[in-house]
Amino acid sequence: MKKEFWLEVWDNNDIGFDQAEVNPLLEKHIKALNLSAGDSIFVPLCGKSIDMVWLLKQGYKIVGIELSEDAIKQFFSDLKVTPETWSDCGLKRYSAQNIEILVGDFFDLNSDLIGPVDAIYDRASLVALPADMRVKYAQHLMTICDQAKQLLITFNYDQRQQAGPPFSISAEEVNNHYTKHYQIAQLDSVEVAGGLKGKCDADEQVWLLN
Repeated sequence: MKKEFWLEVWDNNDIGFDQAEVNPLLEKHIKALNLSAGDSIFVPLCGKSIDMVWLLKQGYKIVGIELSEDAIKQFFSDLKVTPETWSDCGLKRYSAQNIEILVGDFFDLNSDLIGPVDAIYDRASLVALPADMRVKYAQHLMTICDQAKQLLITFNYDQRQQAGPPFSISAEEVNNHYTKHYQIAQLDSVEVAGGLKGKCDADEQVWLLN
């Protein structure tokens, strides 16, 4: 899946994955990360997720990466905040109080660009990538975040019934990516109301990687 795919998604406003409300599984399970106010959370492939607004209101600092600059502009516009912007090692950085979002390719990130992070919130990243890219993604994420603990949200459904994204991620795959580096616990599994995209039965699952 190439960059052009996601840029076209945003250009066409084909963002059915974007949520109008905070993910209830985030609200329910954020405490599992055992964070304190002022801690930094990295949100990969962040789009303009309203989850980031909720996390800011809880007192956390946010660092994000997003390929589409339009998505970032929309995020700050919705937040009613005018960020500072500048070029940073080939990427563009949008900065406001307690939030930094970089424009560019996730795989161009390094630990210096995102700085120290206390946790990762992955709701729409692993599930957005095809299988071959998920292996590379998981390895790079652990490298740049120094294996920070994660709250990971995935979908589990019969991939034969529809093409992703979001892609189906099994428990076996989560373990294949992360078991050498984390203790993994499934915190929750809930049925997606109305089915995934209204097309097939699916469960939304929450994992703590510690």
